[in-house]
Amino acid sequence: MTDSPVTAACKIRAAQQDLPAKLQLCGVRKRFGRNDVLRGVDLTVPAGKSLVVIGGSGTGKSVMIKCILGLIAPDEGSILVDGEETVNIDGKARSRMMSRFGMLFQGAALFDSLKVWENVAFGLIHGRHVEKEQARQTALEKIRAVGLKEEVGDLFPAELSGGMQKRVGLARAIAANPEIIFFDEPTTGLDPIMADVINGLIVDCVTDLGATALSITHDMASARKIADYVAMIHEGHIIWHGPIADLDNSGSAYVEQFIHGRAEGPIAVNK
Repeated sequence: MTDSPVTAACKIRAAQQDLPAKLQLCGVRKRFGRNDVLRGVDLTVPAGKSLVVIGGSGTGKSVMIKCILGLIAPDEGSILVDGEETVNIDGKARSRMMSRFGMLFQGAALFDSLKVWENVAFGLIHGRHVEKEQARQTALEKIRAVGLKEEVGDLFPAELSGGMQKRVGLARAIAANPEIIFFDEPTTGLDPIMADVINGLIVDCVTDLGATALSITHDMASARKIADYVAMIHEGHIIWHGPIADLDNSGSAYVEQFIHGRAEGPIAVNK
């Protein structure tokens, strides 16, 4: 099949990167009615690296991840994984692509009626059709990997603290040893100490798996700890992208205002 002009341009841009691109977005647009949420997003996540996207509420971070996951279809643009176009694929091709992803949701998103180990093993059992006992053993291994005792596997989510639930969500995200892991506001609702624990676990898990990570967050402490690269999205565009070491010298008034939490600056504050 011949690549579309947008896909071809995306592949050429990926080939020009210093590091091989695991995930690449080119010209991704998404509109809901009259609301242009994504207005031509260009973003590259190098293989084996962690990229964090920062930006205010309503700037398109979550919509961008939903487009990558295929939960919603972009109106325009190209999304490549290892150079393979993923926009508009469906059926077995979509299932095969999804099996390469892991996801830590903002609120952990655990099933209240299932035990912790069943939550962790859910994708293994229902998505990969792994035998129940084998899936349970894998789940317990991942539960230990995120610093919880094996006995926690037999509890229900309601019996856990918020930090423990977040760890269980992380265990589920890594259960199938994914190539790419998405983190949606991984420290929301956690106290600073527990947030730092979760950030450390994210770094360890991603490193141990050799995975590529894409995170979205408002938490600058989290971004600084887990990121190799940072990108800022504003009004549906990536307005700055660079190594974490360059964040404090970005030269962007938008980035400066956001990372320091200032009310005054080019980003309008709705009062």
